[in-house]
Amino acid sequence: MENKPAPTDAPPKRIRFFRLSPALRLGIYLPVLGLVFFFGLRRMETKFTYAPVGYAPGPEWNLPAGSEEVWFAGPNGQRLHGRWTRAHTQPAVATILYCHGNGGNVTYYQESADGMAARGFDVLLFDYRGYGRSEGEITDEWGLYADSDAAYDYLTRGRGVSAQRLVFYGQSLGTAVAIDLASRRRGAALVVEMGLSSASAMGETLLPWLPRVLHRLGKNRFESARKLANVSGPVLVTHGAQDSLIPVAQGRALYEAAREPKRLLIVPQANHDLPSSGGSAYLDSVADFLRQAMTVHSK
Repeated sequence: MENKPAPTDAPPKRIRFFRLSPALRLGIYLPVLGLVFFFGLRRMETKFTYAPVGYAPGPEWNLPAGSEEVWFAGPNGQRLHGRWTRAHTQPAVATILYCHGNGGNVTYYQESADGMAARGFDVLLFDYRGYGRSEGEITDEWGLYADSDAAYDYLTRGRGVSAQRLVFYGQSLGTAVAIDLASRRRGAALVVEMGLSSASAMGETLLPWLPRVLHRLGKNRFESARKLANVSGPVLVTHGAQDSLIPVAQGRALYEAAREPKRLLIVPQANHDLPSSGGSAYLDSVADFLRQAMTVHSK
């Protein structure tokens, strides 16, 4: 019988994952788990930070008396939408550039604009990219800042508003936008309503289990307390003592970081909906502060 030659190439051995050493398996697991954690954290951050509501025809989009639709160019060529509400008495005391909170669109904040218009202020209320009728998509804080720059340019160049008669007004997340803008552009005064001192401080509130060292993995910083040192002019910091979303301690931290002249207004029974829960007396106090600030500029 003829002997067959033995095969020269043995079939490759299969690597069985669970037969690997624990150290080698851990070396494979860790990068994968790290990526899952990183992108999961980023997704959670975006969900907590931005809650835009797009345009859908309805009665809420009907313009109130004294208001008009406005459009202006954003930084990447997209169109940004806003509402211009005229002061009930002319000439206006000042013009307010209103940077709204993280949720909804301009229709959610028209009541605040109307309240300040009734007290003698022109108000530009605008939507960031991806909110309401504004084009684009919001992905990070730098998009917010760029859109506020576009709104500032629209007022000063398009409508001829003097920087000495321009008030930066931020509400909730919009305080980070207003503070950033006021730290870089000229204005008459700054109102910080229900503000967060930083993204890290909010991380401690919303995710207390997350080690502080991991806060740097977030996309946004919102270093409002630090930026306030670069803001000149009168600063009003307001907060509701019963705010369950952004603790009043963050409002106090913002006040401590601001330069003189400054004022702190803590409304005892108010929650995170400060303009509503604070009542007309609250808006009267804001208006009085701004009138005093304009008096200084007129001298």
